[in-house]
Amino acid sequence: MKKIELNNISVSYIVGDFSNVGLKDVIIQKLKGNYTKKEFEALKDISFSIDEGELLGIIGTNGAGKSTLCKVISGIMRPTSGTMAVRGNIASLLELGTGFDGDLTVKENTFLRGAMLGYTKSFMNETYKSIIEFAELEEFEDRKFSHLSSGMKSRLAFSIACLVKPEILILDEVLSVGDGAFRKKSEQKMLEIIRGGATTLLVSHSLEQIRRMSTKVLWLEKGKQIDFGETKEICDKYEVFLKKK
Repeated sequence: MKKIELNNISVSYIVGDFSNVGLKDVIIQKLKGNYTKKEFEALKDISFSIDEGELLGIIGTNGAGKSTLCKVISGIMRPTSGTMAVRGNIASLLELGTGFDGDLTVKENTFLRGAMLGYTKSFMNETYKSIIEFAELEEFEDRKFSHLSSGMKSRLAFSIACLVKPEILILDEVLSVGDGAFRKKSEQKMLEIIRGGATTLLVSHSLEQIRRMSTKVLWLEKGKQIDFGETKEICDKYEVFLKKK
């Protein structure tokens, strides 16, 4: 079963000098006919599909459009053109700390994040202990979220995203945060999720990690789709590309 299908998805932004001047100045410039703006294409004609239980590795240099694509699939952003089908509940972890309140405790934030993902309080009561234990934050559950280190925040976010058993999991550079032991544990959890039938999108600058974990790879560069297909083939091409830069 196809869990994610994209057909010629594009995302464009209107950029210009609006942010550098006030609204009054913009109106005056428009009346004078000298207001300038231009269109920036963050993504252009992206097309691919992945099946249930696959892990899609998304690669590309900085500014390739990887995070934008994840936001589109997550429903955070709307594409400018193209069609898309995403079948299943999504747990996405795109930016460290997203969906958390710094003034609330770790425990309160866990329930808050669970509610945002659409899970009931009774389900979160049943799952809470497992989430905290996996995140290795048993001694910090009454600590304010803002007092945690970046590694702790990442562990909590990853633990919530994974242990609530999503059908589709989207991770943007999450497995690069934290110590080596937790990264290894995270990868093991990812493989367990895949074996359970979940479909996963993983953005990573670690080509070795992409090679080890992905069933398919999407290569983006400057918003354009360079290639999509089998892991070894695409990673080999990308490695050659990086050596030439």
